[in-house]
Amino acid sequence: MGLGQFLQGVLVDYLLILSLAALGLFGYDKLMAVTRRWRIPERVLLTIGLAGGAWGALLGMVVFRHKIRRARFWITLVPPAVVYLALLILISDR
Repeated sequence: MGLGQFLQGVLVDYLLILSLAALGLFGYDKLMAVTRRWRIPERVLLTIGLAGGAWGALLGMVVFRHKIRRARFWITLVPPAVVYLALLILISDR
């Protein structure tokens, strides 16, 4: 395994872990919203999306129907999701 393959694996793992965490946070925040309990601050949800969990955050928005009417979330999370996808395509073995 070369350095490139190692870095590719690390990046994929990083994005996957943050996406799963973002998905979980969106689900948890939706549950807290429905039960009128303590909520996760929006800046935390957006930060985890920007840090690499954009795909999980977007999936969480759609699956849990949470924050889907908030333009701020779409505007903030779609561009990094596109960038992360492009980065994965660029570093992938063809």
